[in-house]
Amino acid sequence: MTVNLPRTVAVAALMLIAFPVQANDTGLSVLHALRREGGRTCFFDHYHYGDSSGKKTERAAKAGAVESWAGFVALEYGSDWANFSRAHSKSTKCEHSPAGWECLIEARPCL
Repeated sequence: MTVNLPRTVAVAALMLIAFPVQANDTGLSVLHALRREGGRTCFFDHYHYGDSSGKKTERAAKAGAVESWAGFVALEYGSDWANFSRAHSKSTKCEHSPAGWECLIEARPCL
């Protein structure tokens, strides 16, 4: 079998243009109402939560809670939705106890 390399490369290039690589989105976001907010597409009224506990500092507890939030959002909707800095309606509650710092965050994912 003879392969015409220039033709094969041209066909592959055409396929990449016609069928671009999809972003990391699971497609499950269509299960929720979406709306445009500040130039982003956000879940309308669906929040996700993240938490952490037993951390030595409040800063570490907040970072752990954000990581928890982002991990779950990425698992469910893909990493495109999992950037906490793009999320809207954020809230953070942290407390210190003898076991260390714990934080709970909530936010609506956005693209």
